[in-house]
Amino acid sequence: VQLQASGGGLVQPGGSLRLSCEASGFTLNYYTYYSIAWFRQAPGKEREGVSCIYMSDGEPAYSNSVRGRFTISGDKDKKTVYLQMNSLKPEDTGIYYCAFSGSRGSCLLSALVYSSYGQGTQVTVSS
Repeated sequence: VQLQASGGGLVQPGGSLRLSCEASGFTLNYYTYYSIAWFRQAPGKEREGVSCIYMSDGEPAYSNSVRGRFTISGDKDKKTVYLQMNSLKPEDTGIYYCAFSGSRGSCLLSALVYSSYGQGTQVTVSS
């Protein structure tokens, strides 16, 4: 499975960005059930799970730090996930990675369950 993240950039506090993640290299017959998650890593900090979506039914999950500001959505057939980020704060700065899990059931914000990661896209929130 390959993942391509895009949409990062420089934005002022309070602004918005929309990240995209396109997955490829697998068929829906092989991975009938799958989840895609967004993780982020700031300099000097551990990787943090931000949001995920179980593509079979669209059920999302969010970390406490982004709930109410970020919205994840996805198109299972297009194998594409979006992360709409509003009311951005400087502490949202980091490299954002999307990740793939072929497990059945609600998605989890734990790196242990994801088998493939994309190359990341930089998000910088600064005035």
